[in-house]
Amino acid sequence: MRLEARLKQTAKAFGPKPAVVAGDGQMTYGELEVVSASLAATVIGTGVRSGDRIVMVLDNGWEAVVSFFACWKAGAVACPLHPTIKAEKLAAILDSTDARLVIAQGRLRATVDAAIGMAVAPPRLILVQAGTDDTGDAMGFEQALQMPAPAPLPRPPADPDALALLIHTSGSTGRAKGVMLSHANVLAACQSIASYLGNSADDTVLSVLPLSFGYGITQMVTMVLAGGTLVLEKSFAFPRKIVQRLAEMKATGFPLVPTMAALIAAMKDLQPGSLPDLRYISSAAAAMPPAIGGQLQQMFPDTRLYLMYGQTECLRATYLSPDEACGRIGSVGKAIPGTDAFVIDDDGRRAAPGVVGELVVEGPHVMQGYWQDPLASALALSPIDGGRRLHTGDLFRTDAEGFLYFVSRRDDIIKTRGEKVSPQEVENALYSLPGITEAAVAGVDDPIFGQVVRAYVVLAEGAVLGEREIIRHCAGLLEDYMVPKSVEFRTALPRTTTGKIRLSAEPPQTVNEGNAA
Repeated sequence: MRLEARLKQTAKAFGPKPAVVAGDGQMTYGELEVVSASLAATVIGTGVRSGDRIVMVLDNGWEAVVSFFACWKAGAVACPLHPTIKAEKLAAILDSTDARLVIAQGRLRATVDAAIGMAVAPPRLILVQAGTDDTGDAMGFEQALQMPAPAPLPRPPADPDALALLIHTSGSTGRAKGVMLSHANVLAACQSIASYLGNSADDTVLSVLPLSFGYGITQMVTMVLAGGTLVLEKSFAFPRKIVQRLAEMKATGFPLVPTMAALIAAMKDLQPGSLPDLRYISSAAAAMPPAIGGQLQQMFPDTRLYLMYGQTECLRATYLSPDEACGRIGSVGKAIPGTDAFVIDDDGRRAAPGVVGELVVEGPHVMQGYWQDPLASALALSPIDGGRRLHTGDLFRTDAEGFLYFVSRRDDIIKTRGEKVSPQEVENALYSLPGITEAAVAGVDDPIFGQVVRAYVVLAEGAVLGEREIIRHCAGLLEDYMVPKSVEFRTALPRTTTGKIRLSAEPPQTVNEGNAA
């Protein structure tokens, strides 16, 4: 079955129920079904055919949800991109995907026009909230919704293995790659996620996660599968307002990333139990520091915390049941239902407990490959009976019961004094010191040791911590070679568009820097 067919089923069962809430507006499932069909008719009228790519550069809003389903109803492949994308990168993606259509936020007109001007084959353009200015050759989104959908729309091929999504990775390991996910891939992942989260039509999930990457998209799809309500917010720039919105909407689910969790944990005036309707919090995209996870549980004692791990290439790989959290500190659990995830050693065999090796993932959620990159696809995927095995490139270990523990990305390992240091282990020690709200570590070149560990931290408002105090704290928790030799204080740490702290980004202003004595 395809994704748009699942929307049709849900609209039939829950037609008057709110599907999407964004700002002061909302759209029911019945309206979402009708409006997305109208947009699909316009899309087809622009010349888009089954299998063509549609690039979407949109804020979190009902227009983005409508655009996804219109794209699938037209038989096309949705290529969502973050609104902060630059013109040069957008132009390269327009060319590599041979995009036939762009649906973009009106405020991004200058960037999109510049990219289209650089493209070899300029696509058509639909602008959302274009304002009162002349749209020129572009079509306004409201105008695009005026097209009455024929009854029925031309039906796309009923092939669940047809591509649904082309998601471009953040490029943290090099050039961004287009991850090809089929309708079957997306449905398999989201059905599994909905099963262990216990999603139902009673759920209201509030998401600030961009609909340009997998973690955000799964919130949309799981709610459609369950008949729940998705509340979209554009950013987490004002955490206190998001907490207020959670209470106002009586949200039952709240997906976040660890950097968001750290900001919530820093709200000392937030009373335990202040969000009584919040059934669960989920965390993915990066490893959750145990200290932050513990603070969340104290703040929300009746809320279940699901710690998860995934990659765009499979959307989700593992989850830790809240019932196991206390006894599995630092674990991301086991494979999601209907899939397998395990560690292999350097010889490609299943690694023994405690041995660090590469995590591999098997199941119906594993991607089809990388767009127009057969070499990268061959390196990441290997055929197995009835499917594909994904080699994640991430280092893990298991305990005696098979629970998985993230160690590091292979390329992030710091080599010092002949030893290998996992950045996450050092970061967990930093986060356990009260007063630190953001932390990251990296290796810096050293003529004697090859590399030494440097910590980068952001302090909570009013916190007073010095370099020596931080290093002394780490020395009490870590082996000597893991202890940072210097600490750099920052006003903020750079993040990718998916919320991950990434030191390779341009660093913000340093507020103080010192060297270990």
